[in-house]
Amino acid sequence: MSATLSASTLLAVPMAPLVGAVLAGLFGTKFGGNHIGRKITHSLTILGVLAAFIISAMTLKSVVVDGARFNATLYEWMVVGGLKMEVGFLVDGLTAMMMCVVTFVSLMVHIYTIGYMEEDAGYNRFFSYISLFTFSMLMLVMSNNMLQLFFGWEAVGLVSYLLIGFWYNKPTAIFANMKAFLVNRVGDFGFILGIGLIAAYANTLNYGEVFAQADALAKLSFPGTEWMLVTVICICLFIGAMGKSAQFPLHVWLPDSMEGPTPISALIHAATMVTAGIFMVARMSPVFELSDTALSFILVIGSITALFMGFLGIIQNDIKRVVAYSTLSQLGYMTVALGASAYSVAVFHLMTHAFFKALLFLGAGSVIIGMHHNQDIRWMGGVRKYMPITWITSLLGSLALIGTPLFSGFYSKDSIIEAVHESHLWGAGFANFAVLAGVFVTAFYSFRMYFLVFHGKERYDQNPDAHHDDHHAHDDHGHGHDAKPHESPWVVWLPLVLLAIPSVVIGYFTIEPMLYGDFFKDAIFFNLDKHHAMREMAEAFHGPWAMAVHGLTTMPFWLALAGVVLSYYMYMVNPALPAAIKRAFGPVYRLLENKYYLDWINENIVARGARALGTAFWKGGDQAVIDGAIVNGSWKAIGRLAGVVRWLQSGYIYHYAFAMLLGIFVLMTYFVWFNK
Repeated sequence: MSATLSASTLLAVPMAPLVGAVLAGLFGTKFGGNHIGRKITHSLTILGVLAAFIISAMTLKSVVVDGARFNATLYEWMVVGGLKMEVGFLVDGLTAMMMCVVTFVSLMVHIYTIGYMEEDAGYNRFFSYISLFTFSMLMLVMSNNMLQLFFGWEAVGLVSYLLIGFWYNKPTAIFANMKAFLVNRVGDFGFILGIGLIAAYANTLNYGEVFAQADALAKLSFPGTEWMLVTVICICLFIGAMGKSAQFPLHVWLPDSMEGPTPISALIHAATMVTAGIFMVARMSPVFELSDTALSFILVIGSITALFMGFLGIIQNDIKRVVAYSTLSQLGYMTVALGASAYSVAVFHLMTHAFFKALLFLGAGSVIIGMHHNQDIRWMGGVRKYMPITWITSLLGSLALIGTPLFSGFYSKDSIIEAVHESHLWGAGFANFAVLAGVFVTAFYSFRMYFLVFHGKERYDQNPDAHHDDHHAHDDHGHGHDAKPHESPWVVWLPLVLLAIPSVVIGYFTIEPMLYGDFFKDAIFFNLDKHHAMREMAEAFHGPWAMAVHGLTTMPFWLALAGVVLSYYMYMVNPALPAAIKRAFGPVYRLLENKYYLDWINENIVARGARALGTAFWKGGDQAVIDGAIVNGSWKAIGRLAGVVRWLQSGYIYHYAFAMLLGIFVLMTYFVWFNK
């Protein structure tokens, strides 16, 4: 590939998964007559994503090695005044990296799905959905304007709705997908307000043109207030990111998204939907750099999410929900980095997290298959000897997650902690405490799950629900179950192995170019005079090996080690201790079990309040004012007026002659009286 990227080649990246999705959806389902079978369906969709990954990898090579860039409009939809509505691509280091991460993780999920969804009646439909999901995310990350960004933003939300509620016969799945859809609408309302303000004051939606006017926007105030316009824009945009990237308090949809099949949990939580908000803020860094208020807001929200969502992971017993709360916590870490003006660190953690989180989700799915669709970690144990490949890959993913030196998660997570430590923005003190405490919490709940699943006594035959709950005895997939756990088929464990490799090594090889080199030189903007965390980090960096060696002596390493040791003691050595702690701290446990009562607040206060307000508008506004006073009132008034007027239109000539004479008498009286 030459230094000049080809528009047609780049267009093939999102279009290849789209073609696969359309073919699978039209000809592989009842809608199109089931003309193609399962093998052709998964072959078409996998081929499409594979082609997208190969072109993405070639593009990344061209961007990194040859310095190639692309920024052009492919199609002009319409012009409204001076505002252009366009479809175009912007390819730089940030975009090329995201393209590779999205397509690689999606490819692994596609391959994994062959084994996981083998017996599911919606096999072809699922492949169509996940390919469409990949297309949507690629359109989002490749866009060069906010209209196309918004299209991709809403498209991933729509397809996530379809995927979370994939098993549409399950009431919990229907509730979960509706919850995800509605919560994201709250965030999207803020997001579209931010885009609207940009369009109103910059008169453009093109990234480059907006960034060129950023300094001028920074001098404006929001009408009627003393607030900086750019602060309002940034906070509105970030509210959108709070919904998509599941930040407190708009995080409530993400744990319930576990109702969807495990492959889509991996795709949503690792490389696509939840990372969209992080990507968007990083892409808009030239605007966010102009508002310390917005950065502090982001810093505090991320800190709350990183710490308090981690606490919820401690008490979860569903293997997928443990990993889901881990995702929430790690998204909080990425958001903290954004707030500390360390955008490249946030994106670096996004990349490393995508690999080991996809690995952990797919590993959890492999365990679920091997345990005959039991998801409760309390009824597992000793799985290591039955599922050696799943065990070792899950261990590697867990070590990466907790930030073990030399693993990919160590480099990105420690960089976030260091960036927060160097930040002097308001809220940095709390953020510093939150990310350090979160290290211990993450290590504790991660290895609690690891030890309960893979070590200790075998408890799978003690599951009280195994013979009474049809969901466990015969899952939606149609799998029955044998007496003992078993390793998953190769289409399931191969993606685990391929994801484990970058989970271990990619941080070591990419930290220097991505954080301290020119990888993001024209994609992410820092104002080092105002926010000097990255400069101080660069001065302290002496290479990935030296960083790993030094990491063995730092507070995060010892906190992570303490979390692992404590989890081993509590669940392997003294398993009676957790129950005793639960009894002693009953109110705290109930608070965590009820997820800080946020779901209760949303359902009983926010939702009921909204329904009451809606009813008031309906009864008082629609029925009483609009229908009663305006619509019905107008015709009734006209009817009454007509009833009076019709007496004057009797049809008798002598009545009209009398009225004329009366009128002449009145006029004569008037003129005589006033001319005296």
